[in-house]
Amino acid sequence: MAKKVLLLVGDYAEDYEVMVPLQILKFISFEADSASPGKKAGDTIRTAVHDFLGDATYRETEGHRFLIDRDFQNINAKEYDGLYITGGRAPEYLRLNEKVLDLTRQFFLLNKPVAAICHGIQILTAAGVVKGRKLTCYPAVAPEVSMAGGIYVEVPSDGAVTDGNLATSPAWPGIWALMQQFVVLLR
Repeated sequence: MAKKVLLLVGDYAEDYEVMVPLQILKFISFEADSASPGKKAGDTIRTAVHDFLGDATYRETEGHRFLIDRDFQNINAKEYDGLYITGGRAPEYLRLNEKVLDLTRQFFLLNKPVAAICHGIQILTAAGVVKGRKLTCYPAVAPEVSMAGGIYVEVPSDGAVTDGNLATSPAWPGIWALMQQFVVLLR
């Protein structure tokens, strides 16, 4: 029986952090659904590409349109084996949605694998699920991890950290490391 993963996405999610994990999951014959608050199956979100070009922070350009598979309002954590939370700018507003936070908490209460990358950790901190956990994120989000009681672990941008059912990575260069650890948790 194929594992089933929910991808939590939103407008201006980081393009690679949405597209590549979806392709990896499908390549290994997992089912992967995408959902976003306010979106229905057949709607799309806009993604953004973030490049590191030596500036103080990343540069953002327009990415692709990404198809949503499921109506967000009908999502139930019990239907899924794991949750993947994208980064980019989407988490800064997704974390303000109480249903997003409740859904995230449900995956943790059920002890199901969760992967989060880059700014996706903002959803975890807002949901109150990082206390006492080791995790990584985009460095600008590290203060939020500490304020939420998490233990920030600095790793290279192509690295990842796993603590219990949670796998995290600081940015899109770490997608491979993150997905390898997430798949181990799912199996």
